[in-house]
Parts: sequence; C-alpha cells; structure tokens
Amino acid sequence: MFEKTPAFSGFSVDDIPAAKAFYGDVLGVRLSERDGMLVLHLAGDAGSTRDTLVYPKPDHVPASFTILNFRVGDVDAAVDALVAKGVTFQVSDWTDERGVQRRYGPPIAWFTDPAGNVLSVIQDQGTG
Repeated sequence: MFEKTPAFSGFSVDDIPAAKAFYGDVLGVRLSERDGMLVLHLAGDAGSTRDTLVYPKPDHVPASFTILNFRVGDVDAAVDALVAKGVTFQVSDWTDERGVQRRYGPPIAWFTDPAGNVLSVIQDQGTG
C-alpha cells in the first residue's frame, strides 16, 4: 500500500529555538521552519535529502533510544569537532573515556540534544 508513498520521521523537543541553534549552528544541519516547527534537511544516499520534522511538545519526554545516527568517516575526528563546540558525550562502562564504544560493531559515540534526545556519530565502515 505505501511502497511508493513518501514518508518522513519526526521527534519532539521542548524548546524549538534551542533545537534550532543546536541542529543548525552546532551540528551544521540545513534546516527550515514551518508552522512553529523545524524541518531538518538531512543528507541521504546518492545526494538525496531526508527531511525530519522537529515539533514542540510542552510535556516532552526525551527519547530513551538513539533517534538520529550521523555516519562519519572518522568518529574520533567527529567527537573532537563536537567537543570543541561544547557537546558532551556519554561515558559509560562500555565506552572509552571520550565516550566512544569500540567493543562491537563500528565505533560509535552518543550525545544528547538540548531536549535530552539521544543522537550518535557512528563510523561508516565504508568511508573510515
């Protein structure tokens, strides 16, 4: 039924101006505003764009799972660049002191947006 129907994903935040500053200025994501919401224009495969809706929700509860994974060629370089912009990475028993998990799968590091939603940078094994 929906095999050719365009779809998009979305997630909530509690503060649209803070989200706009974080996603636009800190992460450098191209975005637009529509009806009090943000649209993240994320890079897709083969030069395409994947739009993701960010909508305000007064009783927002942060997602307890990773809502966006940013594929990067070098996870350590991405962590360094984001730390320089004030981003804090989650450090746990299964990460190194910088917050990078290297035990299984590709190297990955998790951080949160201003609303507490979990994001990651993950090393693309095809480019890193």
